[in-house]
Amino acid sequence: MRERYERDASAHTKQTRTLGGIHHVTAIAGDPQRNVDFYVGLLGLRLVKRSVNQDDPGTYHLFYADAVGHPGTDLTFFPWPDAPRGWRGTGQAVTVALAIPPEAIAYWQVRLKGAGIQVDASRRFDEEVLAFMDPDGMHVELVAGPHTGTRELWAPWNEGPVPVGHAIRGIHGVTLMEAAADPTADFLIQVLGFRPAGEAAGRLRFAVGPGGSGAVLDLLPRPEERQGRIAVGTVHHVAWRTPDAREQEQWWEEIRRVAPGISPIIDRFWFRSIYFHEPGGVLFEIATDGPGFTVDESATTLGDRLILPPWLEPKRASIEAKLPSLRVPQVGMVE
Repeated sequence: MRERYERDASAHTKQTRTLGGIHHVTAIAGDPQRNVDFYVGLLGLRLVKRSVNQDDPGTYHLFYADAVGHPGTDLTFFPWPDAPRGWRGTGQAVTVALAIPPEAIAYWQVRLKGAGIQVDASRRFDEEVLAFMDPDGMHVELVAGPHTGTRELWAPWNEGPVPVGHAIRGIHGVTLMEAAADPTADFLIQVLGFRPAGEAAGRLRFAVGPGGSGAVLDLLPRPEERQGRIAVGTVHHVAWRTPDAREQEQWWEEIRRVAPGISPIIDRFWFRSIYFHEPGGVLFEIATDGPGFTVDESATTLGDRLILPPWLEPKRASIEAKLPSLRVPQVGMVE
């Protein structure tokens, strides 16, 4: 199977642009306070933006990342406390993998088990993997490999609960489960410029842009599985990086020829976005690297208060009245 995709990749005309890897991953949570306690208090990510879902301002949009929210370090959540639980299945991104340094595996095994988290340790490709679930049942992995300790963009958060030497560096990759491999693999290669990067135990790996940690996608063909349900405890969409508006417009023109349901280009204030479904059903986004999260608040105050894009600011009073209170754990500085 891998040989076939390698032939397809070699036959694909080389693009003048390439996606830079993962920009962010957005998932659906239940209780927002429980979500903050887990991702800040236990995993040690920084809440870099406390905002709202721009399409449903009655719910939070919480952004966790490194100290300043660099593209590729950002895991975000829409917490809907009253929403139903989802389930894993085909047509979904079923796992988010976060990168840690190779020497941090033992630290995280102790930390997670000490918090009562069931952890499954394994080895995949050339990586050590710790797999577990967050409080809503979403599958998360901590991955340590030869290149997970150094990232092009990573600003350590010195005031978190995890020592900097063991801290999560950003998003390593995502795993998609599909009813069939071919439609999605062909789309990844022929349209988005991915390339085959390995196969192990029925898992197909693809890389984009620089490849390596932060730029990988694993594909699990599982025709026997039922279709997944996107709700609490599942990934909503996966966003890929493009440097600027000009290249994003080029992507939009190319993708709309094969994905007529593509969204218009949407201004999210901290970046611009386009959305489309790949053939297997997973919602993808291509987001610009900038302007970034410090465009409307300083690096030292990120996540301290509710931030709204300018077009929602006139509705601040009514929006705040609908949102539950939220307390960020006071974790202090760890040497």
